[in-house]
Amino acid sequence: MMGQAFRSLGRRNYRIWAMGALVSNIGTWMQMTTQDWLVLTELTRHDATAVGIVMALQLAPPLLLIFWTGKIADRVEKHRFLLLTQAALGTLAIALGVLVVTGLIRLWEVDLFAFLSGCVAAFDSPVRQIFAGELVGEADLANAVALNSVSYNAGRMIGPAVAGFCIAELGSGWSFILNGLSFYGVLMSLLSLRTQELHRLAPVKPENAHQEKQDLLTGVRYVWKRDDLRTILFMLFLLGAFGLNFPIYISTMAVSVFHVGAHGYGVLNSAMAVGTITGALFAASRKTMQFSALPQGAVVFSLACLLGALSPGYWAFAVTLVMAGMASLTFTAVSNSYMQLATDPGMRGRVVSIRFAVFAGSSPLGAPLVGMVANCLGPRWALGVGSLSGILAAGVALLYLHRLQAGKETCS
Repeated sequence: MMGQAFRSLGRRNYRIWAMGALVSNIGTWMQMTTQDWLVLTELTRHDATAVGIVMALQLAPPLLLIFWTGKIADRVEKHRFLLLTQAALGTLAIALGVLVVTGLIRLWEVDLFAFLSGCVAAFDSPVRQIFAGELVGEADLANAVALNSVSYNAGRMIGPAVAGFCIAELGSGWSFILNGLSFYGVLMSLLSLRTQELHRLAPVKPENAHQEKQDLLTGVRYVWKRDDLRTILFMLFLLGAFGLNFPIYISTMAVSVFHVGAHGYGVLNSAMAVGTITGALFAASRKTMQFSALPQGAVVFSLACLLGALSPGYWAFAVTLVMAGMASLTFTAVSNSYMQLATDPGMRGRVVSIRFAVFAGSSPLGAPLVGMVANCLGPRWALGVGSLSGILAAGVALLYLHRLQAGKETCS
């Protein structure tokens, strides 16, 4: 199973890309952890709503820019485009770090940088996800997507712990600066690739101005006509808006319930990452991505959130985060691979962009509400909201499977 899980690393281009991405992912999680801590403890008086607003501003751009991001992802030369977006993200991180180190930072500036980073990421993420296929080809696409999740969540395990050290020993600003420097890892890996070995997808070019305008809605129409893709998007919306708000859950539980400092907060984030890496490895070992894995993941996620809400102590809560990480990563990796493989190559950029927009863009609707629940009723009730979202998402999937089975029986 482990041999199957790591098969994409046998390809030189993917191996180089993975090394650079891991360095950058560690830095990204350092920044995300530090940003939540900065807002919660340094710029406000433990205001979970403010954390939710920052999350919302960072995740809103994919939804706001949905008609342009997918179209660009289908048309650009992805290798060169990623050089631009990765450099821009690194520059924004360093600029924010300088403001924090010099003591000039204000809450509205954190909000602004979160929004600007979200705008760049809205264009970067769909291209980066499709680029995994160009590195390994169609046969190993699902494996490459899952291994990208392993790298992302390895960063999630290491980054928060390093961020906790930086916050306690060096100050919050250095986490942002180090993240900015980490993007050079991705840039170096991109420049080291053998471009002649890439499995490039042919760019989609409009035939005329009328088709250019029509392309803005083509992806939406394509997804809406597909019952399976539409169902996944509904599930992603429910979990993205009301379930996967772990920056709120972890920060408020750490500060308000267990009363731990920056180091303890970093350990909880790393516990979450242990679960997500395990889930990613499980997804990478699969040869096929079945729809039936989605409701299973949603149910386990719901149970993990419920157990987290009822956790009597710090370490018991850490264990539930491992469980929640496994379930959430299984769901996101399977949904990502399934949607790419089930989509026509010429539409893949737009479909991936729509998926990212719905998943990330739903957070601006749900995160502030979950933050308000944490403020008014307590962090445990916020986890209860996450548990409910998992049950509802599983219900949506089971309803689709029931309709599918009924349709097969009718045809037979």
